[in-house]
Amino acid sequence: MPLRPIVLVPDERLKTPCETVTDFGDVLREVVRDLEDTLADNVGCVGIAACQIGVMQRVTIVDTSIHRKHGAASQGRFVLVNPKIVAQSGDNVGREGCLSLPDFTANVARATEVTVEYQDLSGEHRVLEARDFEAVAMQHEIDHLGGILFLDRVSNLTTDVFPRKVKK
Repeated sequence: MPLRPIVLVPDERLKTPCETVTDFGDVLREVVRDLEDTLADNVGCVGIAACQIGVMQRVTIVDTSIHRKHGAASQGRFVLVNPKIVAQSGDNVGREGCLSLPDFTANVARATEVTVEYQDLSGEHRVLEARDFEAVAMQHEIDHLGGILFLDRVSNLTTDVFPRKVKK
């Protein structure tokens, strides 16, 4: 499948809630393949939401197993269709970045544990529990599906947003 260009801030699609998926057929599978290819092309990225490739449906992929620092604690790769966070607990402030805002990172407060209800590619209802970095990634990607960017969760845009460090 072709790589799709990443939708960048200030594109209004990133601030628009995505539509619920009702058709679990070939079109959904094509979107997921495009998400997988685009995610794989962005080394170090642990999640991508459909709106980030211009598809306004509630679909995201989260895979923290590929992260060099947090991969060992990962449950693996999840394709989440129509996900919603139904419980959360704990809190922590951590640094986040985003494909759609590539030049910045920010300190963001997130829950340290979440329970997510979602559907798989067959439309079957599932529940997962995630902790720590994986929970943060889930929250970040599910926020995208609701039209929420990580900057919307920053306490102080002056003190908590930073230029991304460029690797040499």
